[in-house]
Amino acid sequence: DDVVYEGESIYNYLKVQETDSSVLLSTNVAVGVQSVYMKQGGLTGMYYDYALAAPLMSENPEQPEVLILGLGTGTYANQCLRYFPGCTVEGVEIDRDITELAYRYFELSDQVRVTVEDGRAYLRQAGLYDVIMVDAYQDITIPFQMSTVEFFSQVRSHLKPGGVMVVNMNMTSSGEGGINEYLCDSIRSVFGCAVTVTVSNNTNTELFASDDESMLARFEENRAGLTDLALLSQMQTVANGLSPCEEGERILTDDRAPVELLGMRAIDELLGDELDWVRDAIRRGDLSAILG
Repeated sequence: DDVVYEGESIYNYLKVQETDSSVLLSTNVAVGVQSVYMKQGGLTGMYYDYALAAPLMSENPEQPEVLILGLGTGTYANQCLRYFPGCTVEGVEIDRDITELAYRYFELSDQVRVTVEDGRAYLRQAGLYDVIMVDAYQDITIPFQMSTVEFFSQVRSHLKPGGVMVVNMNMTSSGEGGINEYLCDSIRSVFGCAVTVTVSNNTNTELFASDDESMLARFEENRAGLTDLALLSQMQTVANGLSPCEEGERILTDDRAPVELLGMRAIDELLGDELDWVRDAIRRGDLSAILG
């Protein structure tokens, strides 16, 4: 991969890499990439594809009004415009330098209205939307103010009737009381209906929430009418993996949201899994597996 940009902003270390088929943004995180632009268009193979279920779950799949809190370089924004051509998209991104990279390297559409601001602060002046995407979590750097019941209550107040919130949760933890369990319990305490789907081949989980319990019935009806075969197949994958969020007692509030500690626990598990693999290779005498 060719590194076409590398630098630092006030919030992040930033690296843009270009391959034959894509452009990738990595920031100061332990795992994965934060944005991707597919040169030939279409789906990305990442969590953005799963999040495209949100407009189909909403009451207005033909012309959804979409707000993205944590725009990044606009992967999800551009996908919404491609697959829901009647939609309007607003994006909020706290890092001005990432927004500049979005236009320079990632072909962010001029149709997307971008505001450089903290996502929660922006909600004070926001309107009503059919879909609100919360994509502000980067490994253990989860902004506590965007993980609490107070925040999710604000999001809920900016959804139209039949509106849907989709949250990209990018950490997994096998132990009880992990970060995703706290987020799920907190969201479920605010919304009447919430479901999750695990993204294949990485640590991401997408959560969809609404106060309208017809959300899933609408999804079934609307995805059946899709004509794009790739999107239709992707939505079948989402449908097959949906799991309900039950109510729980692990609640994050503005007064108590230890997201750093919960995130570190998940990172420790990931690193522990890698160390177990290395130890097993050493026991087998398979140094080639370690050295690549």
